[in-house]
Amino acid sequence: MVSKRRSLRIAVVGVLGAASLALAGTAMAATPATDTATPVVAQKAVPAKADITAKPSVSSVRAWQLFRVTGRTTGLKAGSKVTLQQKQHGKWVSLPASTNLSRDGSYSLGVKLGLKGKNDLRIVSGTTASPAFNVTVR
Repeated sequence: MVSKRRSLRIAVVGVLGAASLALAGTAMAATPATDTATPVVAQKAVPAKADITAKPSVSSVRAWQLFRVTGRTTGLKAGSKVTLQQKQHGKWVSLPASTNLSRDGSYSLGVKLGLKGKNDLRIVSGTTASPAFNVTVR
């Protein structure tokens, strides 16, 4: 036998359950899903990907003849140090030739090489490196 009190309790629980489901559905419709929140985070100010270009003034020089390597950078701070690297025995080795970036991200570096033959070179700043380029020393 079902008493009045028990039937009232069942009715109240049923109404509260339906109300909470309705509110949960409304709350879910009002708040964006987790997947749509990700692009909002990605739209914050993201620093530009660092990039370095390098161009030698000549493709061939005599040993210890001065030439220049010039280029531009993006995503690096003005005043950052850029260094010339040479590939020796399959490894990139930093040479004692470096300069600081100008305000607009450009640089110009005077270089003298003594290792005769084809020299693979690149410019680096931290973990960012330019594409390799060649200068032949005769």
